[in-house]
Amino acid sequence: MSIPELAPRRTFGGIVAVWVVAAVAAVVIGVLSPPEWRSAWVTVALGGCLVLAFAVQLFYGRSQQFTERMAVSVLGALLVMGLIGLGFGLATLVPA
Repeated sequence: MSIPELAPRRTFGGIVAVWVVAAVAAVVIGVLSPPEWRSAWVTVALGGCLVLAFAVQLFYGRSQQFTERMAVSVLGALLVMGLIGLGFGLATLVPA
């Protein structure tokens, strides 16, 4: 028998933290890496975001809706990195 939590921790902060890390990683990759290597580094960073999301959700220690929180974290990171990558891709088309 388990005792219900009286005041469960909020899990949305962990989800947003993964999104922020994804945004920072995408900007750093876009600025520091050459254009032909950006897609490879973004893939590595997305894998890092997956591991980070797993660690953050395990830290909360709640088994309820674990899969949904993981999915929202990783898909949000994918969307954030994709939009930032799209911006850097469009920026390479503009002649300097």
